[in-house]
Amino acid sequence: MSEHALAAEAREWVEGPWSFRPGAVAGAERVRALVLSGYGLNCEAETAAGLRMCGAAAQIIHVGDLLEGQGAALDGARLLVFVGGFSFGDHIASGRVFANRLRFRLGERLARFVDDGGLVLGICNGFQTIVKLGLLPALDRRPGQGLAPQQASLVHNDRLGYRNAWVRLAIDPESPCVFTRGSTGVPLAVPSRHGEGKLVLADAATRARVEAEHLAPVRYVDAEGRPTELWPDNPNGSAGGLAGLCDASGRVFGLMPHPEAYLYPESHPRFIAQRDQGRLPAVGHGLGILANGVRAAVEG
Repeated sequence: MSEHALAAEAREWVEGPWSFRPGAVAGAERVRALVLSGYGLNCEAETAAGLRMCGAAAQIIHVGDLLEGQGAALDGARLLVFVGGFSFGDHIASGRVFANRLRFRLGERLARFVDDGGLVLGICNGFQTIVKLGLLPALDRRPGQGLAPQQASLVHNDRLGYRNAWVRLAIDPESPCVFTRGSTGVPLAVPSRHGEGKLVLADAATRARVEAEHLAPVRYVDAEGRPTELWPDNPNGSAGGLAGLCDASGRVFGLMPHPEAYLYPESHPRFIAQRDQGRLPAVGHGLGILANGVRAAVEG
C-alpha cells in the first residue's frame, strides 16, 4: 500500500466518514420504521437494532403479515427497510420472486408510500428486490403514478460465486441521496457478501442519466480511493464501480454492501490494531447510513 493510501486509512479512523456521532438522532422517537422479515430474509435483527441505536421506533414485520393486511402497516410509518438474505431462495434470480409478489399485491400502496414522503432503504437482497420492483432508479416516474418499470438489475458477479469480504465505498457528495449526507470524503468501510451484485442498467441512455443526475451515491474504490471495476476491491465487476442507486428524490436508496453489519467499531476485523493505534472509530461506519435515514425522516 502506498504512503498516500496509508495516510488516508489513518484519517479514516480518526475522522470517520460521517458527521454522525454516537447517540440517538434528535426527534427519532417519532420515526416509525418497518423492517421486513420472512421468506429467506435474515438481516432483520441487526437492521432493527441499528435503527433503535439511532432512537427510531423500529418494528420487524413479516412480509406475509404486510401483504395480508394489504399494506395497512405502512400507515404512519416513515421508513421501510428491505433487508438482506435470500428471499424465496433466490430462485429464478435474486429478489425476483419477492419483487413480483410485492408488485402485484402491494404495488400501488408502495408507490403511495413513496409519494407521501416515505423513505425506503434496500440492502443487498433488498437492493436486488427494489430494483426489480421499479423503485430504483425510477427515472421519469411522477407522483400519483404506479411503480416504474424495471430499469436496472443485479446479475451474477463477474467472478462467479459468493464473495464475502470488506470493501471501501466512496460517497458522491453531489448525490441527492439523504442516506449518504454528511460525508467527510473519507471512504466508507462495510462488509459485502453476495453472488449476484453486478449492477447493470437498461441501456446506455439510462446509464448516462444515472451518472449525470448523481443517482449512484456509492462506488467501490481501491486503496487509493479511485473507483474500480477490478476484483477484489470491486467484488462483482459493476461498471464504474457502482455499488448502489438512489431515486431523484434521494429518499429511496439501495446498495449491495451491508451497513447494518458494521454498527459497532469492534465489528471491524482490524479493530484491535485500530484501538492500539488510537484509530478506533466512535461508531461503526454503517451506522451513519441508518442515522441519516432516521434524520431525514425526522426532518420530513
